[in-house]
Amino acid sequence: MTMNCGKCIMVPIALRRLIVPFSVLVCFSFLLTFLFFLHRPRGLQPIQNIRLGWQSWDTVSYDANAQAPTSGGDEGTIEPPAEGKHWWEVPEINDGGVAQTLPLDIWDPLLPQKTGLTELTTMSCIFNPVTMEFCNPYSSPAADAARGKWVRVETDINWKTGLWYLNLYYRRTRRLDVPLITDLALLPDETSPNVSLTGDATWHRVGTDMRNGVYPGQPALYLWYELGGEKEIITELDIIFGDGPAWYGFEKLEPPIISRSNKFDSVWLAYRRGVKPPPKAPPLHFHDDGTFTILQIADLHYSVSNGKCRDTDREPCVEGDLETDSFLARILDAERPDMVVFSGDQLNGQGTSWHSKSVIAKFATEVITRQLPWAAIFGNHDDESDLDRLSEMRLYQAMPYSLAKPGPSTVDGVGNYVLKVRSGDPSATHLLTLYFLDSGGYARSGYNPFAKLQYDWLKPSQAEWLLQESSQIRPIERPFTPDGAADLGHPWSRANGKRRLSQRDGIVLHGRQEKTLAKPNAMMWFHIPLQEAFTDPDMDSNWNPLVVGQQLEDSGASTHNGHFFDDGILLAAESDAGGHEIKVVGHGHDHITDKCVRVKGVWFCFGGGGSFSGYGQPGFDRRLRVYKISDYGETIRTYKHTEHDDIVDDVDDVPHALAPVVLVGKGAIDEGAHIPSRG
Repeated sequence: MTMNCGKCIMVPIALRRLIVPFSVLVCFSFLLTFLFFLHRPRGLQPIQNIRLGWQSWDTVSYDANAQAPTSGGDEGTIEPPAEGKHWWEVPEINDGGVAQTLPLDIWDPLLPQKTGLTELTTMSCIFNPVTMEFCNPYSSPAADAARGKWVRVETDINWKTGLWYLNLYYRRTRRLDVPLITDLALLPDETSPNVSLTGDATWHRVGTDMRNGVYPGQPALYLWYELGGEKEIITELDIIFGDGPAWYGFEKLEPPIISRSNKFDSVWLAYRRGVKPPPKAPPLHFHDDGTFTILQIADLHYSVSNGKCRDTDREPCVEGDLETDSFLARILDAERPDMVVFSGDQLNGQGTSWHSKSVIAKFATEVITRQLPWAAIFGNHDDESDLDRLSEMRLYQAMPYSLAKPGPSTVDGVGNYVLKVRSGDPSATHLLTLYFLDSGGYARSGYNPFAKLQYDWLKPSQAEWLLQESSQIRPIERPFTPDGAADLGHPWSRANGKRRLSQRDGIVLHGRQEKTLAKPNAMMWFHIPLQEAFTDPDMDSNWNPLVVGQQLEDSGASTHNGHFFDDGILLAAESDAGGHEIKVVGHGHDHITDKCVRVKGVWFCFGGGGSFSGYGQPGFDRRLRVYKISDYGETIRTYKHTEHDDIVDDVDDVPHALAPVVLVGKGAIDEGAHIPSRG
């Protein structure tokens, strides 16, 4: 009993001995919590200034008054326009994003680096420097601290031209006490820059020949760089192949490292001074007269080289990419579209687009030059080379006037997104929906790994995504009537005792002239066509098939039917009363097919080959499809513009029996059409 009582007394004594250290631990924990979590600098925002990362001296700030921008048809609050301006002409405001401190030890030409370069070198190696550390230049901790760590420009300069790897390296720093590179020069051996014109600046030569390893050998060419000059500092370097333009914001350094010949494509060193963000596309909108024009460019099939003309009787025609650029420029100037859609296979793949970035930098040049908004989807050839679709989409997004988006990662494919075209009046009403989907490249049907590849197909997740996006679109009063704020103060003005709804008496919606609530008309693009585009068409009231145009080749659809038509397109309803929201589906892929065919009330239209670099057929002119949308989205008309400036299948050139070139709206053969049963 005594021992038991002793134990009872010992327990509280032990607890009392733990009180002091436990209290110290708790207080110390509260102190750490206060210092690193609870403490906030004074001000309206939790973080006003902070410095992060290695050599990080950039200020990170947050703009409390910034608002989300509106762009390219996305939902968002429309800012009231200034007097005399339309809503889309209001200058874009800051998006409220946090300015990031960018890492200095990675190479990514798309990052808006403002920091300068301090040193350049090149290294040759028989092994890939990505996997072999000894292929990279040596550095010491002191040199890293003073001038920055070595960063490798990942593109191999000797790609397709040399016997071994040759990579360019640079150092980057935020320090203000280190001279930065302000100029570059490529000079032959035993030649140096004109130092008499550089003042206090100093020129340094990179020790390794920029043509080291090229076979057959070429005269040596050395890279020189200037430190501390008076020009704007150089902030990024890149390697470009072919004779196309450098990436936006970059300039090519003359002369080329390798000149173009019958053996080599040209190789260029490109550089950027400062930061040059690409201009953004203005919001998509109808004109005041209710019109909007879309130009579809199908199957460019561009290469690193200038390409080769294929299957054409055009004389002369040698370099297909250049001939196509000339064709595009002429059509763009003639049609003056409000938007351009690239409907897949911008890249030729097949071994000729081996450096995707160089090809992507050039395929939209004519469109970007004219400052036109554009969207793009992928075809089956686009990712056959060095980059996957997600990497290519990142490049698309970084191009001027691009509206392309990767879409949700939970949906199959890359490039499933929606754009909305709004009215030009102050209401900015959503009047036309544009759906873009990724139809994939190649796939195997079933689980046999040795089965022959076939064209890919749209997946169930994409049908679900479509229906979800469609369900979020609000019905509008159709036909739409812009008021232009002309009747402010008299919104219920009457004429002959009735409310004045519209002055456009000619607009017909579903055979009626009265108003109704329904979603806006929608159009859709994906590259590989559905099987339904080659089935029996609907018939007009005289039992003529609703088909316009030609099909000069077998079906390019996948042999596997993913049922996207039945489970997606046909289920996207226009209103509670029924009807299809999606009126037109646009395709590429089949180069010598340019038909429009109506199936179960939905039009399938093919672009026809638009490039001299892709396969074709002599006598079948290259062509681009034009969509003329009028009556604020109610009427959709289409035709093709050929290389000889012929307008094919326009409503004035087609017999009345083929009038479905007016696909939707006034003049279209909708009423009385017959839909054949399909078991």
